[in-house]
Amino acid sequence: MSKDFRFGIVAGLAPDAAAWTATARRAEDLGYSTLLVPDTLRTLPPLLAMTAAATATSVLRVGTFVLAAPYRNPRLLAHELAGLDFLSGGRLEVGVGGGRADARQDAAALGVPYGTAGERVAQVRSVIGEVRAAFAAGRTAVRRPGPPVLVAGAGPRMLALAAEEADIVALAVPPDTPEEGLRAPVGILRDEAGARFDDIELSMNLLQVGDGPPPWVPEGLRTTSADAAAVLRGSPREMAETLLRRRDELGISYVTVNGFFADALAPVVDLLAGR
Repeated sequence: MSKDFRFGIVAGLAPDAAAWTATARRAEDLGYSTLLVPDTLRTLPPLLAMTAAATATSVLRVGTFVLAAPYRNPRLLAHELAGLDFLSGGRLEVGVGGGRADARQDAAALGVPYGTAGERVAQVRSVIGEVRAAFAAGRTAVRRPGPPVLVAGAGPRMLALAAEEADIVALAVPPDTPEEGLRAPVGILRDEAGARFDDIELSMNLLQVGDGPPPWVPEGLRTTSADAAAVLRGSPREMAETLLRRRDELGISYVTVNGFFADALAPVVDLLAGR
């Protein structure tokens, strides 16, 4: 059975605190389910930003997109996440992964090892385990067994872990991947998860809504192909039909987008959220 659509905004920068909380309130007003914060040294510290966003809203969920397991202490992180869930009234989503493309540089700047691909997968598993243990035992836990866990990945090892542990899987495919290219990771996940596949919420992040690329992408790097699944074009109804087809064919029901495009996608959110 298809899952209901929900939508999230990915944001991690603001000129000041008032603008950041305004972003959170705007996301809530537009009908978005979540405000997701990346984990980089060039954006706001995610747990602090999420706490501020949660205190400025009432129903908006807050999440990480995604925590880089290689440079996090799993037990300390789990303790802090349990506190954040308590302060948000149980509105936390925990996204975790093996690190973005530039996470190696962040790890070096922090003076911690980045690890091999296999080690990073093991670190993701460790973070998930500690988070679940903290929520099972913690006195401040609002929800048990804990918040939904999102795992981002596209390779066989991370998808195998996601199939076993994740509540939500974000398909972390390259930006130019066409829609047809989503079938392979979804197929791997389906095979690995078996009967559990139907319980997993599939997610994908949009890099562009409409014909104009994000303004922060340098002119020479604007190479996202016309048929890239991460680009959504057309009228709101046409964009909605594209997302409906992807849900029917691939099971993708949780759609996230950079905050710059929040207003552009809002008519689609209005058409599809909760349906």
